[in-house]
Amino acid sequence: MRIAVTGAFSYTGKYITKRLLDRDEEVITLTGHPNRPDPFDGRVKAYPLDFEISGMTRSLQKVDVMVNTYWIRFDRGGNTQPRAVENTRNLVEAAKAAGVRRIVHISIANPSADSHLPYYWGKAANEKSVIDSGLSYAILRPTVLVGGGEDILINNIAYLLRRLPLFVIPGNGLYGIQPIHIEDLADMAVAGVYSSESYIRDAVGPDSYTFRELVGLIGATIGAPRPLISAPPGLALLAAQVLGLFVDDVILTPEEVDGLMANLLVSKEPALGRTSFKEWLKTNKTTIGMRYASELAKHYR
Repeated sequence: MRIAVTGAFSYTGKYITKRLLDRDEEVITLTGHPNRPDPFDGRVKAYPLDFEISGMTRSLQKVDVMVNTYWIRFDRGGNTQPRAVENTRNLVEAAKAAGVRRIVHISIANPSADSHLPYYWGKAANEKSVIDSGLSYAILRPTVLVGGGEDILINNIAYLLRRLPLFVIPGNGLYGIQPIHIEDLADMAVAGVYSSESYIRDAVGPDSYTFRELVGLIGATIGAPRPLISAPPGLALLAAQVLGLFVDDVILTPEEVDGLMANLLVSKEPALGRTSFKEWLKTNKTTIGMRYASELAKHYR
């Protein structure tokens, strides 16, 4: 097959692309970061992910399946959640016009058109664009990704634990979190490429924690146990914003705090991921959090 992966040189797309190349598939990518290092030594031809329908339609000619990993974590400049919804709609329209027969779409756990959080209603709108296209589809809904040395949330929790005398938790910390390993999500995406069934599935790992338990486990495992201080969500967010000035990044957003405290990072479905977070953490305890993972550096610089 000829398969298009948006963001094949980025985090999620890179793991999916590697598996497809290992199966001797032809892979192209649509990317908004053409100057990123190519981990595939020229085996993946790159086209612009500029969301201009006619151009993307030409790029997607003769593509059988498109794997879409495009997303934005927070608004910045002209990159807003409403714009991301429009961009995704244009991408799906281009895929349909090009004759793509199937879409594998990476979404997020617990999207809702009724959510007051733009990130979550935006993800629901993106899913609707895929479903309404009339194409065959697989929609995967991950919670929090870990692994590969490029995850943001888990790595940066460890980074802060290694360097600060205490850790501030929004609220009581008793809301849930259920990480999934990037390799498990990539396996699910590749399975979606080869399936002919249309489906929506949560992508979550086998280990589920309260947020307080997760932070405590990370600290204990990496040898940096810290007092966990509960604070009102607004104060915890302010603390994260102050720390963000020192690392020149957005550590935490108001939407992320609201989503976390609303238990949107857990699933009620059976876990399809196989990698135990606890065991992964033990294996990687000497490397996780040694360097800060910057969202701004990854996507905007």
